[in-house]
Amino acid sequence: MKINNNTIFSFIISLLLFVIFSCKEDGDITKESITETTISQEHPKLILTAQGVKDIRAQLGTIPIFDKTLELVKQEVDTEIAEGIEVPIPKDYSGGYTHSRHKQNWFILQKAGLLYQILDDEKYAKYVKDMLMEYEALYKTLPLHPKTRSYARGKLFWQCLNDSNWLVYVSQAYDCIYNYLTEEERNRLETNLFRPFADHISVDSPQFYQRVHNHSTWGNAAVGMIGLVMDDEELIDRALYGIKDLKLDAREKDDDGGFLNKDGKAGFLANIEDPFSPDGYYNEGPYYQRYAMYPFLVFAQGLHNVKPELKIFEYKEGVLLKSINALLNLSDANGDFFPLNDGQKGMSYYNSALVTAVDVSYYYGNQNSGLLSIAKEQDRVLLDDSGLAVALGIKNGKEQPFDKKSINLSDGSDGSEGGVGILRNENIELVFKYASQGSSHGHYDKLSYSLYEEGEEVIQDYGLSRFVNIEQKGGGNYLKENKTWAKQTIAHNTLTQNETSHFTGKYDIGSLHHSDLHYFSSENENVQVVSAIEKNAYPGTTMLRTMAIIKDEDFEKPYVLDIMKVTSGSENQYDFPFYYLGQVLQTNFEYNSPQTLKPLGVKNGYQHLFLEGSGKASDQNSKFSWFNNNKFYTLTTMTNNKDDLLFTRIGANDPEFNLRRDPALILRTKNSKNRTFISVIEAHGSYSPVSESAVNSNSSIKEIRTVLDTDNYSAIEITGINESVKLFITANKDASDEAQHNIEIKNKTYKWSGPYYFKKK
Repeated sequence: MKINNNTIFSFIISLLLFVIFSCKEDGDITKESITETTISQEHPKLILTAQGVKDIRAQLGTIPIFDKTLELVKQEVDTEIAEGIEVPIPKDYSGGYTHSRHKQNWFILQKAGLLYQILDDEKYAKYVKDMLMEYEALYKTLPLHPKTRSYARGKLFWQCLNDSNWLVYVSQAYDCIYNYLTEEERNRLETNLFRPFADHISVDSPQFYQRVHNHSTWGNAAVGMIGLVMDDEELIDRALYGIKDLKLDAREKDDDGGFLNKDGKAGFLANIEDPFSPDGYYNEGPYYQRYAMYPFLVFAQGLHNVKPELKIFEYKEGVLLKSINALLNLSDANGDFFPLNDGQKGMSYYNSALVTAVDVSYYYGNQNSGLLSIAKEQDRVLLDDSGLAVALGIKNGKEQPFDKKSINLSDGSDGSEGGVGILRNENIELVFKYASQGSSHGHYDKLSYSLYEEGEEVIQDYGLSRFVNIEQKGGGNYLKENKTWAKQTIAHNTLTQNETSHFTGKYDIGSLHHSDLHYFSSENENVQVVSAIEKNAYPGTTMLRTMAIIKDEDFEKPYVLDIMKVTSGSENQYDFPFYYLGQVLQTNFEYNSPQTLKPLGVKNGYQHLFLEGSGKASDQNSKFSWFNNNKFYTLTTMTNNKDDLLFTRIGANDPEFNLRRDPALILRTKNSKNRTFISVIEAHGSYSPVSESAVNSNSSIKEIRTVLDTDNYSAIEITGINESVKLFITANKDASDEAQHNIEIKNKTYKWSGPYYFKKK
């Protein structure tokens, strides 16, 4: 018998695969178990792989979380099949019927494709094929979407962004039924649907595609993924590197005021290179990082499987996998993401994009057992190779708690554009933002912060002004109040000068600047500190803010010390707000409440604040206590008798009730050049509505005062009601770990090394 070279090659590959997989135990299925040679030649090959299908089928019925997920998906898809296919002519904005129907279709198509592969049931392949043929018949007749609001209109949806969403998911469905279709059917779909679809969101819409932004990330991934399925190298290159030889007007902007292509960068690799810092922080903030993670990761999986020579998960020192760890750390104790910049409250790591992120990070990363505990909380896995690995890890009892500690995440492609510091001590979390502008979704809030206890907001960041996918509220899109209120400086817990936002609220200016880290220290579990400086928000004014969480034996819970040192060459009005949540309990200053509510100002966000009360501050210390979620809180802040304290509430000039009616206390000082704002926020006590008993409802602080405040040092004494005195000193200039300090305060010498000093006197 004559044996040719192809026969010998096939025999060797088969033998290697047999050896590899026969040696694997249940918990050991990894990316390395799939050979580069075979995976790029067969379908499915993008996310779910042909070998993954075999492994999954072999384990079905023995992997509880995977089996549960599969059954839920099957029930959902079977219900849709029973109801029949509907592919309506597009006409609505987000939240409208046709928008929602096409959105549901993309999810169902992807899931039906997976079911076909895993269950080997042709009814799912037929369903996908029939729906795709209906889309093929519809798409070639479609003009641009009738809604004209977007800077880049789609055809199925009102914006190219959602068209890209559709293609990212549907490319996976197509991959799953690729071999089920005849060559003629594939040619028909690719010629009349997929290739024109990819062209529309890219070469026909360069203002959407040719940029660095979460929008273009979806576009790049969509074009690239369908290119991988179709083996279309031109589409793959367009996805990776952008549209060849195309230059856009660097001055053009999108709907949110961000530049479309200021730096000329484009393509999937540029979208990895530019927005992510070396620590994995995404410059638009966690809400949009969550949104962009899905296309980043699924296209990366496809590239890894089909084009392993790119080593995509190693690109920029493995930043995609680092970004997942960063994103998980940007969530509170309940898993909700901190609403930095444009962020919707309540978005959490239970979102489907984070199921993808957790499974991918575990499978392609270092098998971090802490991720398994989050996957277990999510209570579902991906129906693919990575989901199987996670399910087996959980089955084999490998999960460990995901330990969130204090962390500093740099911003900027090289880590030099500020960052976000998160301090954690027991149940208290403080989020301190000293980052870059954050693209067009950024807010004008340098050196702002928010505070949490047990995952509940104590001092809040407002987040975005939008009712996502609720059609009755602006078509589910951004409301005008996002610009007039949510992005403005006065909407945040930071300093506003002369009722004007940072950088005068102009993106062109704000995008040129960032704050700088002064120091971050989290080694001492009892004292954790972050400090940063801002020199450009107001020309001629410098702000240095140092925030610490201190665990003190004389206090029930850790407390926050806040030192905001403002220096300026001219006299200004400074407004320093505290956006507390809850019910006012007590103050040590008198105030008056007007009979008629009026706005606090006329522009820059002030027009949206009602003035509900005003009073003169106490000399030395003003105290304010409030009650929320059956817990007590007290603010003690250093003031003088020229300061004003203003009770305000959001909601003025808001006839459509687009804004939440949340309160704030604003400390105002006028005609001031240099001012150091010193505050302590205590969490203390609890209340039981069942027993109707209040425990430790009063502050433990007798007094705070400044004992030294120079260019080089600021020193604060904190005296408790038990007369114990603590001294905190921060170095305003040389804050390196190696720095040696020797200063005298009231005839007493203090020596230490490092950026700060804290001890009981």
